[in-house]
Amino acid sequence: MEPKISVEQFNQLCEEQLPFTKAMGLELEQIKPEAVVMRAHYSDKFLRPGGTVSGPVMMALADAAMYALVLSHIGAVELAVTTNLSINFLRKPLPGDLMAEARMLKLGKRLAVGEVHVYSDGQSVSESVAHVTATYSIPPR
Repeated sequence: MEPKISVEQFNQLCEEQLPFTKAMGLELEQIKPEAVVMRAHYSDKFLRPGGTVSGPVMMALADAAMYALVLSHIGAVELAVTTNLSINFLRKPLPGDLMAEARMLKLGKRLAVGEVHVYSDGQSVSESVAHVTATYSIPPR
């Protein structure tokens, strides 16, 4: 599958339309045929008591990765929106950047369903700190 949006185009879209992604240190790194990979650059600002990265940062990373995945399949349809996101926190992340790998489970005309594995940079997907399933609504053309 040839992606319908490039890494550069997606990051530019975020810069122009989604300024919170920069504030949260989110950056799309890779679009592969079967998945996208996104990074959340580490900041002490994202820590919660106990010294772990807060859940909202992991949820934002997963949601942004899913958005990038959807756009890689359908193109720059900016009004595609999250309709459901479910997250399971599996273990405490290591201090440092977090990664998200998003994969499509089903792409229909109106809905896209995917899963996202969030893991610490330098670890593997099999050592995920969170597992997410998400559904996006695709607007009619």
